[in-house]
Amino acid sequence: MNAMIRVAVLLMILAQRASTQSAPTLILTDGKVFTADSLHPWAEAIAICGDKVVAVGSSADIRRLAGRTTRAISLGGRVVIPGINDSHDHLGEAALGPGFSTGPSPMPNPASQVVLDSVRAIAARSSRGTWIRTPIGIGVLGDPTVNRAALDMIAPNNPVMLHAWWGHGAIINSAALRVLGIRDDVQDPLGGWYTRNANGRLTGRLDEYAAWDAQRRLGSMQPERELTRSLRETSDSSLRFGVTSVQDMAGFMTPELTARVFRAAHIPLRIRLIRWSIPTATSLNTSEWKSIPTQVAPRVIVEGRKWVLDGTPIEEFALSRTPYPGRPGWYGRLEFPADTMRAIIAAALRPGAPQLHLHIVGDSTAELVLGYMEALAPDSVWRKLRVRIEHGNSITGDRIPRAARKGIVIAQPRGDVPYKSWRAAGITVAYGSDMLRNPFVHMIGVVTGGSHPAEALSREEAVRAFTYGAAYAERREGEKGTLAPGMLADLAVLSQDIFAVPPQALPATRSVLTIIGGRVAYSGLTSKRN
Repeated sequence: MNAMIRVAVLLMILAQRASTQSAPTLILTDGKVFTADSLHPWAEAIAICGDKVVAVGSSADIRRLAGRTTRAISLGGRVVIPGINDSHDHLGEAALGPGFSTGPSPMPNPASQVVLDSVRAIAARSSRGTWIRTPIGIGVLGDPTVNRAALDMIAPNNPVMLHAWWGHGAIINSAALRVLGIRDDVQDPLGGWYTRNANGRLTGRLDEYAAWDAQRRLGSMQPERELTRSLRETSDSSLRFGVTSVQDMAGFMTPELTARVFRAAHIPLRIRLIRWSIPTATSLNTSEWKSIPTQVAPRVIVEGRKWVLDGTPIEEFALSRTPYPGRPGWYGRLEFPADTMRAIIAAALRPGAPQLHLHIVGDSTAELVLGYMEALAPDSVWRKLRVRIEHGNSITGDRIPRAARKGIVIAQPRGDVPYKSWRAAGITVAYGSDMLRNPFVHMIGVVTGGSHPAEALSREEAVRAFTYGAAYAERREGEKGTLAPGMLADLAVLSQDIFAVPPQALPATRSVLTIIGGRVAYSGLTSKRN
């Protein structure tokens, strides 16, 4: 930094200090600070007063701001980034209760016989009525012999739920159906369906909103103290990864229970509960959140509404323009009839409507949604609303400029996606974990481009997607997501330099100091007072 710039920065810092009329409560010096602020992306030190950043600059300049009571932490050259904002998670999945694992992978695909043998063995040593639950892959979900009848034979006295690890589809037995109150004459909910045999009896397979309805019923039966404990454990784990904000797709518990659990947990994370309603057979059921206040707790708010419009390529329900391999004539399917889908999109245009979050994976689904948006309102109107597409894998080719013109934000992209092309078009991308919660595992694909290296982002661009981009996705970029004067003091000090280590080393990264609102929420560092 040359002398003139140094003087200008110091004068700015002194002016900021004079305007606050108080010394910083905390300063962090001797670091490598990535601010995610495009105007001043790098610094050495940060000054915090209360819950806000008041200055960034050189270590020498920031030290001059310290007062008698200022706490000072020397970072020893460690990297600092804004707090990571997880734009797409499912914190309530713990409401499904304890389960067994068939292996260490977070994406298991065990053989059918392995799952059946495990269920049989667990049922034999479990008391009557004990739930038996495990995640499964497409090998089991797609096996018609793994059904209600097969599970009844090996676990007649225990409710069993086999649920797809990626969240789309489940298989349950008769005991589970009884406990959950799902009868053979149940009607399919809007957006979901029950598989039935020739006699109309449920086979045990539940898809989309039918499966999520069953999971919500199960989740809402769990003891609240266990739900609160699990939420605290998840929060503690998130803090160790440098996560400071989570946008939760709140669907695994009833809205009333969700509010009570988050209120009781008193976790330090900033939580945005996104309404994920479960439709009935005749209604989208959007009124179920009406009794829940917008501010559930000091750091817990209710905003936005999510709809799942199609499935995924794994179970082959994402609506595709080309048939699925080996299934001539099968293109996937929409969750809702076309007129219902259009009404969902149109509702976002009403004054005061919640921000719209649309799960879209198939390219045909994306084409339909963009067409509906173009028919319903000009691009200029949509740009103000920041409609979110969750996953967004199908925003490719000529759909990229169309989405960009509408101000669409892509949250939680997964796999080989055109990061660089999205950015060049002006589409904001937001990181989301979708329950695979190590953010630095996800960062590998962003900075390498997967099988499309030309679509990779730089490390700085990737971190902005994990911080500023996710804040923009929740319309909070004026409050958090960057480390600049006036912004919330949410940040993470990392165990290694994520801007320098090889991509495959990124998953080992942890936060050694996580600060939320100027307060230490997690620390593995020692510190000293100035």
